[in-house]
Amino acid sequence: MSTSDAPSTDPFTAPAAHEAAGRDAAPQYVLPLVVRIERSAPPGPPARSDALGTAARAVLVMLSDERTTDPGGDWHQAVRDWQDGRIRKVVRRARGAEWRRACALPGVTVTGGGEHPAEVRVFPPVPLDGWPRDLARLQVSGTDLEDPAPPAAPEPGTPVLWLNPELEMSAGKAMAQAGHGAQLAWLALDGTARAAWRAAGFPLAVRTAPRGEWERLTASGLPVVRDAGFTEIAPGSATVVAEHPALPARLDRPARRG
Repeated sequence: MSTSDAPSTDPFTAPAAHEAAGRDAAPQYVLPLVVRIERSAPPGPPARSDALGTAARAVLVMLSDERTTDPGGDWHQAVRDWQDGRIRKVVRRARGAEWRRACALPGVTVTGGGEHPAEVRVFPPVPLDGWPRDLARLQVSGTDLEDPAPPAAPEPGTPVLWLNPELEMSAGKAMAQAGHGAQLAWLALDGTARAAWRAAGFPLAVRTAPRGEWERLTASGLPVVRDAGFTEIAPGSATVVAEHPALPARLDRPARRG
């Protein structure tokens, strides 16, 4: 499920100059994310929109963690190796003892908000065929989540990851795509904007774009996620547009109409 003046130690400052063929030739890694989905309350299944937003925030937490950004950090090389290939993310689900075992592995757990908050744990990238056993045994399917009520409109000034209204995606697939969108927004920001976003706790919202707005969003110059087509949807499909208030002025993009 694949895709500034940041410090030179940032592993994403200037993605290695690999074209698509070069990225495919590089060793391939994947960023694992695990969402907690218990069979019954409490806590029960999280709300879909909160799970998507929490997954996106988890990716940002991983990218900004000192273990990633510090050249001597425990995760720095793994993240660099992942970046040099296809930037894949896979979301799996866990409950009970599975979740506790996952939490014992190195990573970061991010918790959402609201009445049905999500819990998502993100782990440093692993080789495609080298998953830790306690993650490899987890299921990918079964992440079909719902919102108990339509999510509220994002607060003004909140970064928004807009989902393609024409595509049907499982919650797990959409979580991975939201993570891609958050990552592309992060890469497009300068160091000051990144620091401010991190200091604020990475506020963001994931919403389905209005059908009449999707074409304008994809043509606006904002970061667009195009899926590699490994699962669920056709290769090259635009899945997410990442809108951050610090991007339009810097990159001369049209602002979003309210």
